Amino acid sequence: MRSIRIPSDRIGAIIGNKGETKRMLSKKAGVKIDVDEEGEVLIHDDKAKDPLAVLELMDVVKAIGRGFSPERAMRLFTDDEYLEVIDLKEFVGGRNNQLARVRGRVIGQGGRTRSLIEDLAGVSMSVYGNTIALIGSSVGLPVAKHAIELLLNGSEHSTVYRYLEGQRPKLRIAEMGFDI
Repeated sequence: MRSIRIPSDRIGAIIGNKGETKRMLSKKAGVKIDVDEEGEVLIHDDKAKDPLAVLELMDVVKAIGRGFSPERAMRLFTDDEYLEVIDLKEFVGGRNNQLARVRGRVIGQGGRTRSLIEDLAGVSMSVYGNTIALIGSSVGLPVAKHAIELLLNGSEHSTVYRYLEGQRPKLRIAEMGFDI
């Protein structure tokens, strides 16, 4: 049996309307899932037919816990889709007053920066609490992560936009299925 703890305000997202999401995740991975009121998600993997599906389910649960909708998190059941979580405290240290500032830099005015990163790198992004979570391919994920790290380290937005634009040919080639 494996367990993952998620924030208590995300329990409803894991369970879904009348337990629908929990049943769907359970069926997809072929295991039984239990969720308690404190946010502990138990995955009964002792009778799992596919151990890889259990690991993918753990990432899906983690992604939902980090603010993704279950529909977006289901991307992780696809081959070559991965979850990356960036801890903002690594960039601001113990200065909690700086967390809102760096979250704002990544989101951008009216969500523009976040939208550009998602669109150009082909990732899904969730800014939740002290973390930024990304779901993407093995090609797009490092590009998005680097763009976010540039912003968190103080680079100007225009520099990050230029970096993303410069990566577009590489990402297009990968989309077509060629190795880079």
